[in-house]
Amino acid sequence: MFGLLRSAGAEHPAQASDAFVALGTLAEERGRDSAGIALFTGHPAQDGEALAPVGEVDDVRSDLLHAGCRVVKGRGAFSGTWRPDLLELLDEAPVAMGHTRWATQGSPRELANAGPLLVPSPSPAPGVPAPPGIVATHNGDVDAQLLRTLYELPPATGTTDSERIFQVLARRRTPEEITGALSTLIGRAALAWVDRSRPDRVHLARAALSPLYVAVDTEHNLYWASNPRWFREVERHTRVRFATVVMLREGTYLHTGLVKGRPQVLAGATFRPLIRPIDLDERVWTGFTPEDMARDRAELRHEMISGNGTGPLPTVV
Repeated sequence: MFGLLRSAGAEHPAQASDAFVALGTLAEERGRDSAGIALFTGHPAQDGEALAPVGEVDDVRSDLLHAGCRVVKGRGAFSGTWRPDLLELLDEAPVAMGHTRWATQGSPRELANAGPLLVPSPSPAPGVPAPPGIVATHNGDVDAQLLRTLYELPPATGTTDSERIFQVLARRRTPEEITGALSTLIGRAALAWVDRSRPDRVHLARAALSPLYVAVDTEHNLYWASNPRWFREVERHTRVRFATVVMLREGTYLHTGLVKGRPQVLAGATFRPLIRPIDLDERVWTGFTPEDMARDRAELRHEMISGNGTGPLPTVV
């Protein structure tokens, strides 16, 4: 997965757009079952706003304008989903999110299972308008049945574990609530999501194993991606230059947003990442150089539950 939170003062927005598209093309190595992007307009969606999306959808692709964002998805690789006519909207989008899917749970043929996902938030009380929900992407594979056991979740639109994760997170606002929910995940997970009522802010989290890196370029745009090599490739093929590239350690949550027009970390917290024995799969480092993989593996700090389901099982916080 990959994404961009723009600096309001960047002098060359087209260059950041080029970097975003390049990241999407590079992300094909991590999944070609489906691909999608979400481009935010910067206008917050309102509580109770339940207007039907406008656009086109069929069995192969969808292009839908929701309140506050446009979501384009397609079966197959990112290069088959991306279209140059989206560049104008991308250049103006304060936040852009992208995802390429290698299906684990859920059919690869159903666009409802393709990211980015739009997940509604529940109403806080009877008669109170529901918040607009979140737009989200996930890499990994977690125990979805455990989430259904721990939480009262509404019916899902698709059949992925990703949707269940974000149904839980769509109800959480504070870092304590969010990391409490993240602590109940068992499995591999890297996550990015945006609250549609705050389209100038991005939530990023790395639970167990699935890599996640954050970079800032010399114009103060913030990016995220699944592989640090992609940022080096972007520098080779675009005019973007990165001032810093940082690996998120397992069990890290960041809330990012604009402060005086520049992306900043607004809040951060840690939580306990948990895995099952079946989660130990070196394919999580697909496309990594041996050196990058060694550096990432050296910082792992997850805990494992045993094969019979015993161990440090999570509880709802």
